[in-house]
Amino acid sequence: VNVNGCAIALGHPLGATGAKLTVQLLSEMKRRKNKYGMVTMCIGTGQGAAGIFEML
Repeated sequence: VNVNGCAIALGHPLGATGAKLTVQLLSEMKRRKNKYGMVTMCIGTGQGAAGIFEML
């Protein structure tokens, strides 16, 4: 769930979803003072990936 709304399709090339969403997640974790966050992403041609981050 994108807690801030908006489309992820705006302003990034194919294959850059992971970088865009990861930076957005880390920024939001810092703003909300969250310890953990998860991001899922399309990496092109029907593939996907996921990552769980811990703020240290």
